[in-house]
Amino acid sequence: MSFSDLASAYDGFIVDLWGVVHDGVRPYPGVIDTLIWLRAWQKRVVFLSNAPRRAAAVVTALAAMGITPDLHDGVMSSGEAVHSALRDRTDPAFAPLGSRLLHLGPARDRNLFDDLPLIEVERAEQADFLLNTGPDDLAGESDPAAYDDVLNAALAAGLPMVCANPDLEVVRAGKRIICAGLLAEIYAARGGMVITRGKPDPAIYGPTLAMLGTRRKRTLAVGDSLRTDIAGAKAAGIDSVFILGGIHAFTTEQAPSACASAGLSPVAILPAFTW
Repeated sequence: MSFSDLASAYDGFIVDLWGVVHDGVRPYPGVIDTLIWLRAWQKRVVFLSNAPRRAAAVVTALAAMGITPDLHDGVMSSGEAVHSALRDRTDPAFAPLGSRLLHLGPARDRNLFDDLPLIEVERAEQADFLLNTGPDDLAGESDPAAYDDVLNAALAAGLPMVCANPDLEVVRAGKRIICAGLLAEIYAARGGMVITRGKPDPAIYGPTLAMLGTRRKRTLAVGDSLRTDIAGAKAAGIDSVFILGGIHAFTTEQAPSACASAGLSPVAILPAFTW
């Protein structure tokens, strides 16, 4: 079976990025051709990413890889969801957070908050909350222990953490790197309060479906992570296809039992997002 065998049964596709469309550096072979075919079949595609940055920044990064805006119908990101929640403050979890934030993450993620009426501070005792977008460029992307000082200082100050990327790790050009979700798990295990937005939370599928304009039963989610993509689609009542070779790197023989052990039943398991 290939992706073309599934396409006629659905009108819209919610497609993960990292591990399905690209490896953080370049698109996987065949992906752009698949998007071209979906366009030719008049199918709608929205990318749903746990990237801790604004959707517009993701669109720009995709275009630099050759995945231009004419090949999709938009992007929804966990960073966009957090930005909206920090801006609107209608979400009960975000309403009491205050305006002074300590940012844990690289400078490139500042677009998540730099246009909001928030004050960035340098020490935990000055902050109202900790905004976690992942490892920074100084402490590195491989050792979570490098972030013990900032996490312990935030715990001592009693700061709630806003996690803008639920992923635990990703694979960039063949190298595994830690993500904000792993630091959030550590923080929660030490007693910290964590607020997370993004997959697998079913709430993020509402605005994504609105962008697609398709019904749930005619929508297919495409992802490489059982924990976020496939479980998130199940929670949202959306069919899914599990792409191998991403974060799990399962073989075709291992994948069915892994899905069953997780209580998940994707409609198909494919080696890649290729036509």
